[in-house]
Amino acid sequence: MATEARPDILIAGGGSAGLTAALATKLSAPDLQIEIVDLKAPGTGKPDERASAIAAAARRMLESLGVWQAVEAKAQPILSMEITDSRASDVVRPIFLTFDGRVADGEPFAHMVPNEPLLAALRAAAVDAGITLTAPDSVASFAADGHVEIGLASGESRDAALLVAADGIRSRLRALAGIKTVSWRYPQTALVATVKHERPHDGVAVEHFLPSGPFAILPLTDNRSSLVWTERAAEAEKLMKSDDFVFLVELERRFGHRLGAIELAGPRAAYPLGLTLARDFVRPRFALLGDAAHGIHPIAGQGLNMSFRDAAALAETIVDAHRLGLDIGSLEVLRRYETWRRYDTWQMGVMTDVLNRLFSNDLAPVRALRDFGLGIVDRLTKLKSLFIGEAAGLSGDLPKLLKGEAI
Repeated sequence: MATEARPDILIAGGGSAGLTAALATKLSAPDLQIEIVDLKAPGTGKPDERASAIAAAARRMLESLGVWQAVEAKAQPILSMEITDSRASDVVRPIFLTFDGRVADGEPFAHMVPNEPLLAALRAAAVDAGITLTAPDSVASFAADGHVEIGLASGESRDAALLVAADGIRSRLRALAGIKTVSWRYPQTALVATVKHERPHDGVAVEHFLPSGPFAILPLTDNRSSLVWTERAAEAEKLMKSDDFVFLVELERRFGHRLGAIELAGPRAAYPLGLTLARDFVRPRFALLGDAAHGIHPIAGQGLNMSFRDAAALAETIVDAHRLGLDIGSLEVLRRYETWRRYDTWQMGVMTDVLNRLFSNDLAPVRALRDFGLGIVDRLTKLKSLFIGEAAGLSGDLPKLLKGEAI
């Protein structure tokens, strides 16, 4: 099988993480040849109806990459956040904790952005930058030595300095690389839907902690909200099989009437929940990126933002090494990326796991303790500011792009 092309970097997976890493690298090192291989050709497959919370740090990066400008009109700033702890049947839902959703310089700590326009903007920017997009295709095999020989499912082959696996939570390439994971399933499913409501949300995000798990109402443009409804797996299966009327009745019990009458504004979807953390992020000439390296509970809304951190850190690692004339696929170079991202990833994974176990139950002593803790936090302004900084992605050892700086 003859080699068809010799890119410096081949990225398997054309989602947000893969596209961002490719774009960030190419804009700072235009002489590097980068190819993205994706299973889905643009415009094919089922559209992603979900929306994601883009933290302030990630927004700064997208601005630096020239992508934010294409989605800004569709982005809804989160101006404040309210947290409650109750049962679905409770008539009154006391608010235990509120956050001003702005960071120190007055910018929103996050924006809600529909996934499809964001992906389209990243893809267009990648093409404009001169990145090769090959789809539909996938990486079928690879072998690393002084370079990495890559076999594609189409029968073509590639010879690259570095292979990046951005092929999702069930990463086949991660398994082929022999990288083990720590993982388990939660007895929960996330139901995702968009609703239109009668009254304006005023940019307020709400997280209801219910016995089955968190029920998040996240503001979108045009008097709409995105819902991430964590439910017990068996109940979620019944709800997905029910008609729209039954689904909406159960939805209203949890959503409440604060925003007036509601109606479904799109299809619903269900996603099984679990925790997956890769034990290693790199091998010689091989790196994991995004969901291939980690999958966490959506309770903190940080999944995509962690992938953006990966992309920024990997791009900076590659660009710095390239400028120094180092081998960008060597294990010594890639260890910097692994060190940068692995601890932060595991810390977030543990935190979301603990939060989910703490709040997804109806044990009276636990409820009393957590509600007391929420009330204490609500009175500590400096601690609340610290939490908002964390949610905005502005803490820790940040890559330059997440500070809004060029690499």
